[in-house]
Amino acid sequence: MPSFTSSREKKLWLWALAVLAIIFSTLFLGQPLAKLFADQNVRAVIFSFGMILVGMAILFHAIKTRPGRVELAMIFGIVAVYTMLILRLGMPERSHLFEYSVLAILIHKALLERSNQGEKLQYPHLLACVISFLAGVLDECIQIIIPDRVFAPEDIFFNGFVILTAIGFHVILNWGRRRFGRKSIE
Repeated sequence: MPSFTSSREKKLWLWALAVLAIIFSTLFLGQPLAKLFADQNVRAVIFSFGMILVGMAILFHAIKTRPGRVELAMIFGIVAVYTMLILRLGMPERSHLFEYSVLAILIHKALLERSNQGEKLQYPHLLACVISFLAGVLDECIQIIIPDRVFAPEDIFFNGFVILTAIGFHVILNWGRRRFGRKSIE
């Protein structure tokens, strides 16, 4: 019996694994990179570049799915919420926002692909949240044994919030599409 239901699902899981590997690598590379990029101007440029990439991803997704006016309004609302949230966070929390949003979306898409290929998954949205959240818990727990790292329970809760937000926005966008007569993007 094959592990994946399609080549798309396999690619999504591999991308999710790659993102997870990058997140875990920052446990060891985080401090040296923070020292290397200690200048606030350099950090601002890197952060701005990251924001541009995230914005482009949202834009390309919106173009691919040909959103109507309601979907565009919802997408702009989501971008506004993320922008305001980002402005209120420190640099470590901002990185968590990007990392766990991307991880949650990839896992969610992989589970939706599996479900669309006929595999019976009752709650793919919830399962994606749980898997992503457990990755965040593991990330934080590993920091207990790493010198110069600090276990912070509030990071676990923030990761959970980010995961719920990322998947929740997808669910809300699909609800809006169904409510206003457009095809779901699942």
